[in-house]
Amino acid sequence: MLLLSAARCGLSLRRAAAFRPALFFSQRRGDTAQSRGQTAQSVGEHRNTVLLPRTAFPMKLTGQELLDRELQTQQECGFDQLYTWQRQRKAKKEFCLHDGPPYANGDAHVGHALNKILKDIHNRFEMLRGRKVHYVPGWDCHGLPIEMKALGELPTNDLTPLQIRQKAREFAEGAISCQRAAFQRWGVMADWQNCYYTFNGHYEAAQLRVFEDMHSKGLIYQDYKPVYWSPSTRTALAEAELEYIPEHVSKSVYATFPLTTLPSKLAPSLGSLGKVSVLVWTTQPWTIPANEAICFMPKAQYSVVKRTDNEVLFLVSTERVPSLTSALGTDLQTLATFTGSDLEGGVCQHPTISGKDVPLLPANHVTMAKGTGLVHTAPAHGMEDYSVASHFNLPVECMVDEEGRFTELAGADLQGQLVLDEGTTTVISMLQAAGALVKEDDCVHSYPYDWRSKKPVMIRASKQWFINTANLKDKAKEALQKVKVMPESARASLLAMLDRRTYWCISRQRSWGVPIPVFYHKETKEPLINKHTVTHIAKVFAEKGSDSWWEEPLETFLPPDVLKKGKAGAVTDYVRGDDVLDIWFDSGASWAAVLQEADPRADVYVEGKDQIGGWFQSSLLTSVAVRNKAPYKGLVVHGFAVSEKGEKMSKSLGNVVDPDIVINGGTDKAASPAYGADVLRWWVAESNVFSEVQIGPKALNSARENINKLRNTLRFLLGNLQGFDPRTQAVDSKDMHYIDQYLLHLLREYGIKVTDAYSEFDCGRVIRLLQAFITRDLSNFYFSIIKDRLYCDAENSLSRRSCQTALEEILDGLTRSIAPILPHLAEEVYKYSPGHDESETLFRSGWIKSSSVWRKPGLEEAVEGACAIRDSFLSSIPGRNAVEFDLTITIEPGLLFELMESLQEEPTSTTSQLTELMMASRTTLTSTLPRDLPPDAITNQGTFLINLEGGVIREESTYTIAAVPSSLSRCARCRRYTSDTPECLCPRCQDVLGQSK
Repeated sequence: MLLLSAARCGLSLRRAAAFRPALFFSQRRGDTAQSRGQTAQSVGEHRNTVLLPRTAFPMKLTGQELLDRELQTQQECGFDQLYTWQRQRKAKKEFCLHDGPPYANGDAHVGHALNKILKDIHNRFEMLRGRKVHYVPGWDCHGLPIEMKALGELPTNDLTPLQIRQKAREFAEGAISCQRAAFQRWGVMADWQNCYYTFNGHYEAAQLRVFEDMHSKGLIYQDYKPVYWSPSTRTALAEAELEYIPEHVSKSVYATFPLTTLPSKLAPSLGSLGKVSVLVWTTQPWTIPANEAICFMPKAQYSVVKRTDNEVLFLVSTERVPSLTSALGTDLQTLATFTGSDLEGGVCQHPTISGKDVPLLPANHVTMAKGTGLVHTAPAHGMEDYSVASHFNLPVECMVDEEGRFTELAGADLQGQLVLDEGTTTVISMLQAAGALVKEDDCVHSYPYDWRSKKPVMIRASKQWFINTANLKDKAKEALQKVKVMPESARASLLAMLDRRTYWCISRQRSWGVPIPVFYHKETKEPLINKHTVTHIAKVFAEKGSDSWWEEPLETFLPPDVLKKGKAGAVTDYVRGDDVLDIWFDSGASWAAVLQEADPRADVYVEGKDQIGGWFQSSLLTSVAVRNKAPYKGLVVHGFAVSEKGEKMSKSLGNVVDPDIVINGGTDKAASPAYGADVLRWWVAESNVFSEVQIGPKALNSARENINKLRNTLRFLLGNLQGFDPRTQAVDSKDMHYIDQYLLHLLREYGIKVTDAYSEFDCGRVIRLLQAFITRDLSNFYFSIIKDRLYCDAENSLSRRSCQTALEEILDGLTRSIAPILPHLAEEVYKYSPGHDESETLFRSGWIKSSSVWRKPGLEEAVEGACAIRDSFLSSIPGRNAVEFDLTITIEPGLLFELMESLQEEPTSTTSQLTELMMASRTTLTSTLPRDLPPDAITNQGTFLINLEGGVIREESTYTIAAVPSSLSRCARCRRYTSDTPECLCPRCQDVLGQSK
């Protein structure tokens, strides 16, 4: 097998250039004014004999015509029936892309477009290559955001849970209807008749079965511990429901806790120093009333320091002394230094609660990055604080209610005050009155906000339901190692998110959601929940939906047989729980409700990077808990859609791009033209989806321009296939011209590379390959060579049919390669393409077709050797037209000479394949340079290296070219210098016209 030579890299006419379309028919370079005049007169006589491209395929579609054509294509080609058709056909392999449910709380936005189109491109690719695609679109229908939008300004206190749920359901259904219509308009292929909705009874039942399995394994439990709490929406939140605002301003204080009992190891040395106070720093002064301890780092160094301005003694971290000197605006004199472990046994006096002792306790979470190295610890209001309390059996008392106000436990001075507002001010005043306030300041830092109300949250202890993720973490990490992640860099983020989550709060204090299937004893408050009760509730939900939790009598959920199996008391002893499940548990159980039972594991999940801590993780945790494996074999993590300036889209900034306006145009069509769906899809495909994806007029105009250029190339191909039927007129590849065979070889390479790029979700590479193939291999190379043969050879000649055979294969390959990205354009082109029944559509006819016989031994070397020679020829006549010359090629006997002989058997020819490749008028192939070259002959030399059989045989051949202005006359029909006299046509054109008569 002959392999590619190094000389291939230097082919000037196949060098990469800006993406530009093929031209239909253009004037040849180098025409003089006189020859142009002659051409106008002479060609007119023969215009009808030249086979110029003809097609009804439009060069460009804009405005309403474009929109009508896309909708017509969707209808005529059965876009809405395609999913069902491909599910019913026989296929050896399945491909499952599980749809992460978008939130049903508004219109479709450009983020949806990025996600849904990216999925659809891959689904269409997999379907075209013969796989049976499983893609069921779904919606996340429960939760606070929908509830808030549905209720608007209505006072929720006046509404029953069922009234709230009814309004939320109606709102969600409206949003789903709008979003679904948008997704279909974008050309998304899916099972639109069987979408999944998290408020559907059968879905909720599947979700409860997951819940029951996890509860029976001890992974779901109820506890009283601190959670993120949103006072504005009065519910617990998960980490994924938070937004961190970097410019948040908190009141920070330095406060003192007088040391009343000295640590036993330090009593002898510190007793003589006088009154020492522990100095703490906090950005949440409102938590000081709930303080139960002060924590230190056992291995760190601590010092007693004296303020030089008032001689007050502080106990602080030795490492923090320089920073504290600056922060407090006074020098600090070190009096004693010791190790943190020596502080054990020390006790402080609480600064605002008389008689309350505060122990000094060791803890590993203490850091020296900020503050004093001694951490104020309020177990009800901090995750690490709670861990300390659990270890040392400290009380966990929450003094804050659901609205974020101090309760009576905080005392009369604080009761009823909002802790994040006036409550903070009051606590600071109390510290000042007690002489414990050292400094107050504003602190700008990152702080968590409720993702929907956009208001600050707090950490607050309350009784909630949790998943013990600590026990799942190692299994989840192990399962994740078997998952292919794209880009691979996202794997580290997934693992980091798992490490950060020790437990998952899954209860929410709202009405719109799936009820937690628990009952409470009226007197003891003990929960009643077991596999019998949960299994029965799941059956009820499957039949009647979760509204039944509020509609049906208690006996519906606790019939006698269920109570007996669960060894419970009488039904009248119990009341239903009020909490609902976290929506991340809703969507995280989708694998159990949607994926096929035979193997409920998707080939891939494709979502934005925000789902690293959201749906990707919740799905992983629930699946690993139930069946010890991930619900997906692969993950694709894409970036967010941002403005052209790289900014987050915001109505206030006026940079929001509405996909509906992108497709249909805005009120001002000049400023916001109608681009159609394919432009939106090209934007998605062309972008680097693994980073932030910019969109705006510049990107959309560029996409439209590139599609129009592509249309022009496809139009050139269609125009030159007019009247050609590949089913009866195609030429066998072994009989085709070498250059035509060579293009089929390049087409095969192109198809392989495009297939690989699609497989890796790299649509941007697909477009780069497409543009390079069109520009380098077609427009700049092949099309420029074949136009003479295509336009001027006899219509049914072998040479022209050979060319049309190649063009048809190229058209078919190009059209199929763009089909996943541009389905409307692909089907439109296919409608005009030859070789199939009118009723047949592209998407029902398969992927790029190619044959291994297109890679013929010696083919590459013959064509590329000729191209190397032509490079030398063209470089020797800069600015002039090759057709004006007769060319002599001299090659010493050897392999290169034999290859060139395969392109031109006779010594001299005006119609050989070698002459066509040289684009000259006449070519002479010889082994010795003629001695009688005219003085105006232009000569040049070069070498070409050929590798045989993987480099076993290598041969470098030298060649010489001699270009002489043609001695023949210009043919009035083909405009090549191949006529004996100016009045006569060339022999080739005479034969063609003779045959036509």
